Amino acid sequence: MTRPLIAVPARFSATTSALRYAAEVNARALIEAVWRAGGEPAGIHPAAGDVAGRLTRFDGILLPGGGDLAPHRYGAADTHAAVYDVDDLQDTFDLEVARRALDLGIPLLAICRGLQTVNVALGGTLEQDMGGPEREHRHLVHPVAVERGTLLERALGAEKAEASCYHHQRVERLGSGLTITARAADGTVEGLELPGAQGWFTAVQWHPEDTADRDPAQQALFDALVVAARERR
Repeated sequence: MTRPLIAVPARFSATTSALRYAAEVNARALIEAVWRAGGEPAGIHPAAGDVAGRLTRFDGILLPGGGDLAPHRYGAADTHAAVYDVDDLQDTFDLEVARRALDLGIPLLAICRGLQTVNVALGGTLEQDMGGPEREHRHLVHPVAVERGTLLERALGAEKAEASCYHHQRVERLGSGLTITARAADGTVEGLELPGAQGWFTAVQWHPEDTADRDPAQQALFDALVVAARERR
């Protein structure tokens, strides 16, 4: 049986010494988690054009983490000094991937920036910087509470999970139709879903790939994506 083909939009990198030039990359841990789940991860080049047409050949999509979305994308008049690694082409492409994946019913797992991208694609907004150390979610593993009956709970197999976080932004206003599926102790939104979506979709603010090689609950998120991708064939 051939592996379901999982699209993973590449991230631009200004310098990669091994390749001698700027590059398009994805985290090795992310790719390995998809592979362990039985999927065939395929990097996809961020480019303008027929995004919907390009996505139709894939069985599933993983929208990964990365730099910040440009604040003007969600209607902010000013840009906080902490906003980093903004790339206009990356934003345009990722937002279109999010919209088209949901429109086409392609199974979609969105991680960190990916969650924020889906929220913005559906008209939501972001808090540009979460502030001081009492709200710090960078380089931190913390518990999240998961809503019962959600796709996220079914994938994780639990109502609590240990989440490896690396973000300084969070959801402010929810995008149209989205519901919250997980929160941190400080109230930060850690999971989103879209009830009534045509295809399987869940999003997490944390990085499950960080611990997926040793935490079955985190690996299970990738497993669920690949199962949904296989069933869609």
